Amino acid sequence: MAKEKIVALISEDFEDLELWYPVQRLREAGYHVDVVGEKAHHVYHGKYGVPCESDMVFADVNPDDYAGILVPGGWAPDKLRRFPEVTGMVRDFNDAGKPIGEICHAGWVLISAGILGGRHVTSTPGIRDDMTNAGAVWMDHAAIVSGNIVSARRPPDLPQYMKAYLDALNGIFPEDGEYTVYDD
Repeated sequence: MAKEKIVALISEDFEDLELWYPVQRLREAGYHVDVVGEKAHHVYHGKYGVPCESDMVFADVNPDDYAGILVPGGWAPDKLRRFPEVTGMVRDFNDAGKPIGEICHAGWVLISAGILGGRHVTSTPGIRDDMTNAGAVWMDHAAIVSGNIVSARRPPDLPQYMKAYLDALNGIFPEDGEYTVYDD
């Protein structure tokens, strides 16, 4: 029997590993993962051509029905952040204190949602300035948990990212204003 449900956002040119590795790890852990895109039952393709079919559309997600949300990197975040339904959904998950996972360029979605002020985060170094300009404290670590936000740099950091995300789903969060680094 599946545990709680997780939203995994998708758009064209997602980073293949940054979507599929977390989705598979969560499913292995017993979570139900809904892949959510602009169109339902649409096949999106990753940067390296790996396909993924969406289960539903952004507007059909009720954050109350989900334990957390994942935003993969690649070029998809630049597309995803243009949808008010996506930025609103991310804000709703944040307001509810539910785990928000973001890796690589996915920080762009959280920037557009306006939720990074004062948070300790990491990302691909290419968007470091964007993250700091949005009020975040950027750090160079494999993965960081700050409040309910779980961030990671890039595909080599996926094991640390998913350890941190699964910990967050299990209620292991740093104290208010603190952060936890995952480098091992």
